[in-house]
Amino acid sequence: MNRTRRSTQQQTTRFAGEYLAQLEAFAAVGPIPRVRALHLPPPIPEGDRNANKGEFCALELDDGSLGLSYVLLDDTLEKMRSAAEDFHLAGTDALALARRYVDGRGIDKTFGFAAANALTRCLFDRAGFVPDISADSIGGIDPRPADHIGMIGLFKPLLGRILGSGARLTVVELNADLAGAQEGYVVTLDTDALGDCNKVVSTSTLLLNDTLDRMLACCRNARWFAMVGPSAGCLPDALFGRGVTLLGGSWVTDRAGFVNALKRGESTSACARKFALTRDDYPGTPALLKRLQS
Repeated sequence: MNRTRRSTQQQTTRFAGEYLAQLEAFAAVGPIPRVRALHLPPPIPEGDRNANKGEFCALELDDGSLGLSYVLLDDTLEKMRSAAEDFHLAGTDALALARRYVDGRGIDKTFGFAAANALTRCLFDRAGFVPDISADSIGGIDPRPADHIGMIGLFKPLLGRILGSGARLTVVELNADLAGAQEGYVVTLDTDALGDCNKVVSTSTLLLNDTLDRMLACCRNARWFAMVGPSAGCLPDALFGRGVTLLGGSWVTDRAGFVNALKRGESTSACARKFALTRDDYPGTPALLKRLQS
């Protein structure tokens, strides 16, 4: 492992460690549910990898809490589907599984992140906390003609709103096939291109691919950093502490419908709503834990 790779893994592990410490505090308050099941999307059709469906798995706890995680990094989904019955996750200690987010790699890290997010939903429900509905689909960045918007990961559904505002748009991608000048925007592999952006919207995949702190450092001049995506269902304290200004994810409203749609590779939008959290409207995890103790 080269020095850069080791450094980025340590950076993300620091976030993961802070996240896990909060979940450990939750578990200390009272018993937490165990794992009920892992729900996987169908295989991605050949040549259809960018179809924007079947991108997430859902880990379900005994109380019905669901935690989502992205599964299209490398061959994660293929490995999950090829050995789904060999994981023996049903009945697993959810907190022990969440610990894999800190020290695991590949599939183990994905399992751990999904378990951690499921425990976050469990904590929110027990504390009676429901995040606000998202006001828009672009993380509240409010694009204007004078803005230089950075996008980490190509969100094609968001392009129209941003480009229509007259703002300049730079997209940073890992996929070299997408790089180059596009109609109205540029896609680049160069993360330093984010240094000139005053607003950034990012995929929550940063929480899985060991690039969180490095990418935040590249956005040093951004006054607004929105992290969005279905798997952005984590406790936000450590992200706000790093400069993330908005966390936007999916709040499941119909568990059974969501699971059925996910397993069929269909839209889950009828079974969930988008939420948005900022530092100002989140009471903080310590305050939520106090609610459970009162």
